[in-house]
Formats: sequence, structure tokens, C-alpha cells
Amino acid sequence: MPFRLPMPRAFLPLRHAVFRTLWLATLASNIGMWVQNTGAGWLMTSLDPAPMMVSLVQAASMLPVFLLALPAGALADIIDRRIFLIGAQAWVLAMALILAALTAADMLGPWGLLALTFAIGAGSAMNFPAWAATTNELVPREDLVGAIALNGIGFNLARALGPALGGFAIAAAGPQAAFALNAVAFLVLIVALVFWRRPPEPRGRMPKEHLVSAMRAGLRFVSASPAMRAAILRACTFFLFSAAVWGLLPLFVRQQLGLGPQAFGLMLGVMGLSAVAAGFALPALRGRLDRSATVFWASIGICAAMGILAASNHWAPAALGMLIYGASWIAAGSTLGASAQLAAPGWVRARAIAIYQLSFFGVMALGSALAGWVGGRFGVPLALGAAAGLGAVAAVAVRGWRIDSVALAPGPATAAPAPEPTPEAPDPALRALLGEDSGRVLEVVRYAVDPARRDAFLAAMQEVRRVRLRSGAATWRLYEDVAHPERWVELWTVESWTEHLREEARRTDWDRAALARAAALHQGAEPPEAARFLNVVP
Repeated sequence: MPFRLPMPRAFLPLRHAVFRTLWLATLASNIGMWVQNTGAGWLMTSLDPAPMMVSLVQAASMLPVFLLALPAGALADIIDRRIFLIGAQAWVLAMALILAALTAADMLGPWGLLALTFAIGAGSAMNFPAWAATTNELVPREDLVGAIALNGIGFNLARALGPALGGFAIAAAGPQAAFALNAVAFLVLIVALVFWRRPPEPRGRMPKEHLVSAMRAGLRFVSASPAMRAAILRACTFFLFSAAVWGLLPLFVRQQLGLGPQAFGLMLGVMGLSAVAAGFALPALRGRLDRSATVFWASIGICAAMGILAASNHWAPAALGMLIYGASWIAAGSTLGASAQLAAPGWVRARAIAIYQLSFFGVMALGSALAGWVGGRFGVPLALGAAAGLGAVAAVAVRGWRIDSVALAPGPATAAPAPEPTPEAPDPALRALLGEDSGRVLEVVRYAVDPARRDAFLAAMQEVRRVRLRSGAATWRLYEDVAHPERWVELWTVESWTEHLREEARRTDWDRAALARAAALHQGAEPPEAARFLNVVP
């Protein structure tokens, strides 16, 4: 029998053929994206070398995520993801070809460069949540965290190769060569998506969600999910200050180090290689640190890296800073991304990931622009030093927001699980009014609770409130009878009868356990009384 070395833990998700094919194609497109970003940043230093304009290149590539991620996530949840992904890549391909052609013809100014960078970023913004939500379809749950980390490794491997390739392409044939390489890379991904045979989604009895209502449902889910809120807060504080490097690195290399485009690409390459190496070490690190601690120490590490860069006037300490920066970036980024994905059930996953992504990409755009403004007024070293100090303070301030508890985990079991309140079936005479156009539906549950158990009931209903909002409730209220303190009324509204029917399908096992715990506090042999009402007066 031939001897086989065991596959490294970081590579285990590549056992799945479809994931492997799409991962390799996405690696090619990510390399192209970093080649394009390198070309755009360096070209701007020639078109308009003002620090604000150079930092706006990075902001223009990230701002579309802030503007488009939520509608992109909603669309990815309600239409065929494969078709959606192909359309997004085709848009990026077209914009990259236009950018290459205009640059080659010497017809591109600084604002035109920003506009086309924004357009390419818009295509990437449409792609991000759909691809992240697709990962769950390509690997089983036991490989999900590894697949998310492997996506991060691929992204950072592209960041190692792409900028270096972009720097040499610029030196050899000008920025237009970098933009043309990006177009070719996205063509590879389009071909892979065309050949992907995604299983058809089972047809449900209810119609697809509309875009606006789907976006609202995603926002309600995130606002009522403590795990998602913690992941978003920790991501915002991390990426706001670490974005200073992305906005100022071209000027740092050109002015502070006095080097050329090859050095710029190699600095990014050093950072990317460090991130790849750290990605391989993450499976072992997860056995020693929980997710919250991993993000905290990565935040401290990235602040130390920015401090080293601020004090560097030679390529050697700058390379050390980029090594630390890359390792810290992948450790925090992949950990936060995995926490966000694990906190979202399938029906809302792309929307929840989109909200997470728009949050941290939005603060990255803000952080990059602020770093450019500070660098323009006070110098690049001071801007990097300020980002390092403020980032460390912010990391300590948000350390208490835990991202380890996952909203999809089963809740504590009750001694005798109580049945959920079940309302009566609709009257046949009113069934014609029930559907997407029914208008708002008021749902009511009446409880009878021993006054001695009031505090326990209120605590249970706090979680019930989050369950209702995560499942689609537009409003939620709890009322206590002033004459009979044992009587309570829970009220919540949904946008339509169809949204009411979707509530049950959206609940996780954790949600059902929370509702059962509240129902168990109800007195009497029968479960709490439930009813539903249509809004008949606008």
C-alpha cells in the first residue's frame, strides 16, 4: 500500500470537487482584483499625487460595498445564486476592459479613474455576499469553518501574488497591462460558474420575497441577533483603524521609503504571504484561543504593525511591519467572517453577511479617507501612528463584546417542553383576503403567569422579542394587565399574511426552545391563547 501523507487541516475543504473548482477560479479573480488595485493606486500617484486623491482610490473600491451590499445580499437570497454570480462577474469584466482601453489611449483622468474603480467595486460588492453564502452549499457543516478560513487564505494568497504581479506589469507595460490582466482573471471565474451545475432549489408554496421587504427582514434579523451585532461591532473597530495602511501605502513606499512600483507590489506581497502562513496556523490556534480572544490579540498585533511602519524609513523594518500586519489581518478577518456566517440561518444568510460586509467595508472606506486627510495635513508617519494608538484603545474598549456564542446553537432545555401557542385556522370567508396584499397582520398571545414568577417571565420574553424580530416582526410589544397582574398580552405585527406564514420556516431550534421556555411559565392546562388580526382600516 503506498504511503500517503495526511492532508493539512487547512486544506480539508478542498476534498469537495465543486468547492475546489470555484475556489481556484475565485483565487484567479482575486489575483486580478489585486493587480487592478495596484495599478489604480500607482496610476493615481501620477495623475494626481495629493494624499487625499491617492487614498480615494481605496475608498472608491470599498464604498460600493457599503452602498450595494444589502440589496445584493437580498437578491442573492431570493434569486438563483449561480445566475446572479455570473452577472456580477460579467459586469466587472466589462468595466475592466473599458478601464484598460482608456488608459492605453491616454484618455483617463483622476476622476475617471475613480469612477471606473467605483464601477469595478460595484461588481465586487454584488459578488461578495452571494459567494460567502454559497460556501455553505459547497461543503458540509463540519468543513464550513475551514472553508471560510480557506477562502481567507485564497484571498491573501491573491494579495501576495497580485500586487507583486501588478507591480511588475506596471513597470513592464504600464497600468493598462494590470487592468487587462484583471479582465482575463474574471473571465476564468465566469467560465467556472457557467460549468457549475447547482442543484435546483426546492419550490416552496409561498412566493419569493420582494427586494425591499427582503432587505427589511435582513435588517430586523441582524438588529435582533446579539451574535451578529457583536461580530459587526468588533469588525468595525478593527477595520476602521487598520484601513490606514491601505489608504497610505502607495505614498508610504514612494515618499517615506523612496522606492518604486516594484517595491510597492512586493510590500503588499510580503503582507499577503504572511497572511497565507497565518491562515495555515489558524486551525491550531483555534484550539488555544476562542474567537473573541483571537480577534483581540490580532487587533493588538495590527496596531503594533502600524506603529512599526510609522517609524520606518528603510525597507527592512517596513517589511517586518507588513509581515505582522498580514498575519493579524487574516486572523481577525477570517475569525469575524466565520462568526457572522455561523450566526445566520440559511434563509437570511446572504443578507446578514451583506450587512456585516457593508459595515466593515464602509468603515474601511471611511478609515482610508480619514488616514489620507490626516496624512495630507500632518504627514504619513503621524497618520499611521495615530491609527495604531487609537486602534489599540478601541480594541480594549470592545473586548467585552463576545463573538463566541452562536445564535444557532440549541438553547437550554426545559424540564417539560411546553407546546407553542397555536391560533385557530382562518375563517373560510376571509381566506380570499389572506396573501401578500393582505396588509399588516397583528399577532397576539395571552399569558397567565404567577406574579411570583414575574422576573423569570420578563427575562424569557426578552429573548422571545428577539425571536419574533429575527423571524420577521416589524414591531413587538408586551403589556401587563394593571388590574390583574397575572395577565399578560404579547403583540407583534408582520407586513403581510405571507410574511406571517414565513415566520415558522425562519425559526431555528434555538428560537423554538426560547418560545417553549416562555410558554412553560404560563399557568393552566391549556397553552397560551393565540390569535391573528388583519388591519382593515389603513
